[in-house]
Amino acid sequence: MALSRFLTASVLMITLSSACSRGPANQSASKSEGNPSTSEAQTKPPVPTSEQPASKGPDQDAVDALKNMSSFLSGLNSFDLVSTANLDAVTKTDQRIQLGGTAHYKVKKPGIRLDFDSDLKDRSYFYDGKQFTIYSPKLGFYASMAAPPTNREFIKMLYDKYGISLPLEDLFRWNDADESDIKALTSGFLVGPSTVEGVPTDHWAFRQRQYDWEVWIERGAQPLPRKLVIVDRTDPTHPTYSAELQWRLNPTFPASIFTFKPDSNAKQIHIAQFKGQAS
Repeated sequence: MALSRFLTASVLMITLSSACSRGPANQSASKSEGNPSTSEAQTKPPVPTSEQPASKGPDQDAVDALKNMSSFLSGLNSFDLVSTANLDAVTKTDQRIQLGGTAHYKVKKPGIRLDFDSDLKDRSYFYDGKQFTIYSPKLGFYASMAAPPTNREFIKMLYDKYGISLPLEDLFRWNDADESDIKALTSGFLVGPSTVEGVPTDHWAFRQRQYDWEVWIERGAQPLPRKLVIVDRTDPTHPTYSAELQWRLNPTFPASIFTFKPDSNAKQIHIAQFKGQAS
């Protein structure tokens, strides 16, 4: 699991690598989920360069903050999450254009329902502990496949077999046995306290490979990520992905919302298996 997986997976939000490819008004961009809104975090003045640590690896406090966040998220029995996001696309004339999208998660153990509505496409994902279905509401096409019995096994299978990474899934994985992302961090430090939509947070900044990224984590007993920003340094225009996250913890969901029931107009298709190495 690497941040590049989060950014470039085929089905997620808008990925930085594809969305920032230079098309007319970025016709080749695939869409992303998440968005930013105004907050004190966004108006905070930049940290002076002299105060930013050199590329000596992340501060241990920054690593601990990521692991603590993931550990808390992984321990939730159920949650409702709405991620509203904006992503910069870049035209052939180097003009940045902002695209928006919303991802709405309903999650229990086992069970994942994701409704993704963006400027470029709409998708719905259903997983009920036995079967996974991806559905395009506007096109009317869907594909279904058997799935393993736990959310973690399902997410792994989805990526390994079909090259699909769900939006924001890497937020849950910083505390697992695979520490490749931790080792890939070249810096990580606390910017300072901030407020996102009235919620007190700590603002953390990281650098990993070709990306700079930031996460605002709620203070206190519920270390929820409240905002996420990712900057692509491979492009001289530095296109940015920004998302604000709204959480509802431990809701009760009816089992029916996790199972796809096609209507009379829905057309079933096959989904291709992933071949080769994901970026």
